[in-house]
Amino acid sequence: MEKFFKLKERKTSVRTEFFAGLTTFMTMAYILAVNPNILSASGMDSGAVFTATALASALASFLMGLIANLPFVLSAGMGLNAYFAFTVCQIMGYSWQVALAAVFAEGIIFIFLSIFNVREAIFNMIPASIKVAVSVGIGLFIAFIGMQNAHIVVNNDSTLLSIFSIKGSLTGGTFNYEGITVLLALIGCIITGILVVKNVKGNILIGIFVTWLLGIICQLAGLYVPNPDAGFYSLIPSAVVSMPTSMMPTFMKLDFSAMLKPDFIVVVIAFLFVDMFDTLGTLIGCATRGGMLDQDGKLPGIKGALLSDAVGTVAGSMMGTSTITTFVESSSGIMEGGRTGLTAIFGGLFFVIALFFSPIFLTIPSFATAPALIIVGFMMMQSVNKIAWSEPTEAMPAFFAIACMPLMYSISEGICMGIISYVLINFAAGKREKITIGMYILAALFILKYFLI
Repeated sequence: MEKFFKLKERKTSVRTEFFAGLTTFMTMAYILAVNPNILSASGMDSGAVFTATALASALASFLMGLIANLPFVLSAGMGLNAYFAFTVCQIMGYSWQVALAAVFAEGIIFIFLSIFNVREAIFNMIPASIKVAVSVGIGLFIAFIGMQNAHIVVNNDSTLLSIFSIKGSLTGGTFNYEGITVLLALIGCIITGILVVKNVKGNILIGIFVTWLLGIICQLAGLYVPNPDAGFYSLIPSAVVSMPTSMMPTFMKLDFSAMLKPDFIVVVIAFLFVDMFDTLGTLIGCATRGGMLDQDGKLPGIKGALLSDAVGTVAGSMMGTSTITTFVESSSGIMEGGRTGLTAIFGGLFFVIALFFSPIFLTIPSFATAPALIIVGFMMMQSVNKIAWSEPTEAMPAFFAIACMPLMYSISEGICMGIISYVLINFAAGKREKITIGMYILAALFILKYFLI
């Protein structure tokens, strides 16, 4: 194991990798509940989607560990699953079988792009300042996701977003299921933050479990009252073990009948674009924060990482789930010290275990994992001092990339804005020697994307 994963060389151990894998899994276990719920809106069997999601995630994560030896865990991408169900199936009117075929086609294209190093070349041509900005932007993005998941940040008609009102929940009668969970999430942030300050090993994972335990105590004391209609469920597992649901209702149900239609091609391109730059953004951000980039700003093993992502997408479509992609929550495991593919393999194993212990994993509330995402966001923000703020041609594009990720709710859009602005600003400033041909091409493609997709 030492020889294969190079544990000593990367200053880690099996124990560290185990807890890193568990931490990553815990912060992304919500996908096992959310993905079946979203894809069922397209008519898919939710039980089959649950099994397909767990198996495809495990397979892709195993490949990441064995081929790339990198600590990234994969699963069905958020955003892409919503596009699958609500845009492709509901708005465009395609069946979920056709949508799966589009995901399959995207995955096949990605395999070829990965084999011929196209995606790796794109990764390497992105300037160092933008790579750092992506890491910082992802930090803000996942902190924002954590605050949303915990309802700390809520929708507001006049300002789009606002802080949750404890007073409003008391007068509105929602405190015992929503208000109390917001308070628990905030308490969880403080607890996790103290553990980080004290440099306690496993601080993020401990924070998740302590916050969950506090929730269970509140439920037993009657402070928290489950309200399934509002999306607040019991915090106490109803069972321990359950048998996996068959995925036969979705297995190999791809329909290629619409393959030559213009709309179908647009769907494939949309899947392709978002997946490519979400994955590249996640790899850039997490690798930068984990100190995994070499002196030239390249990520050793990236070809295997991209290939794992592509093969996972193809396998996932055949099993019956949407696009498989590298999860930004992998940064939580990296913060726990995960540095090798063993982290990814442990993460994949927990997805397999979840098939048999789904009552436990599906009970983990979002308010318990939210503090982990928020604190990891803080950690990823620390890279911001690596940006040359005194040099506007570097700093302004970096700022656009950082700001656009949380505000546009998309890693790929942040990369687009960062690269477009980098090319335009440096071109206008007369610093054209800094712009490579590849950057010109990327910027042109991104601009066209807004008019064509």
